[in-house]
Amino acid sequence: MQAPARLRVWAVLARRHPSAFLLAAQLLSLLLYPLMDETPAGRMLFGAVALVVVPLAVWVVNRSPFVTGVAWALAIPAVALTVLGVLTGEPALLPVSATLEALLYFYAAGSLISYMLHDHRVTADELFAAGATFTLFAWGFAYAYFVCQAWYPGSFGGAVEPDRPRTWMELLFMSFTVLSGVGIGDVIPLAAPARVLVMLEMFTGVGYLAMVVSRLISLTVLRGIR
Repeated sequence: MQAPARLRVWAVLARRHPSAFLLAAQLLSLLLYPLMDETPAGRMLFGAVALVVVPLAVWVVNRSPFVTGVAWALAIPAVALTVLGVLTGEPALLPVSATLEALLYFYAAGSLISYMLHDHRVTADELFAAGATFTLFAWGFAYAYFVCQAWYPGSFGGAVEPDRPRTWMELLFMSFTVLSGVGIGDVIPLAAPARVLVMLEMFTGVGYLAMVVSRLISLTVLRGIR
């Protein structure tokens, strides 16, 4: 297959299953990040994913120019501040960029939930969207934890070197465990703001599973019976 034809095939797949591409990009960056943890390249990698993949997914599932414009308005300054903070060595810029990135991920998660609930027909892409929304919430709360740790030092402790700040991967791991209800607990919230964020993520995880995922599963089962 020639290169232009392959590009057309990928373009069609991206339009039919944008949520699958978003989920794949999130998981791929998750697999690659341990190789770059606590490096400038690692932070810029995650910023690049937010800048390109997340707003594009929002645009595909919701063609409203306003909705897409808000996503780009959050993504572009977030990545610009991340790159500027890494290049200049100014750590004060990273919590600001992390705040914008958290807002972007929560906004994108809300857009995907609206996309999944807009009718009573379940498509294959909506099933991918269920997984992508979970990762968006996990990333969003991880960025919120990063901001909380920057504003309130000592917000989180851990089983290993409990007094040092938690790394990004540790915060993301805690976010996944809290959101899924696993709660392994090697990273724990200590300060009151951190505990409030953890409680909000617990509420989000339970509510998301109860409302969105159960609805998609029940509609899929009903479609199979019919």
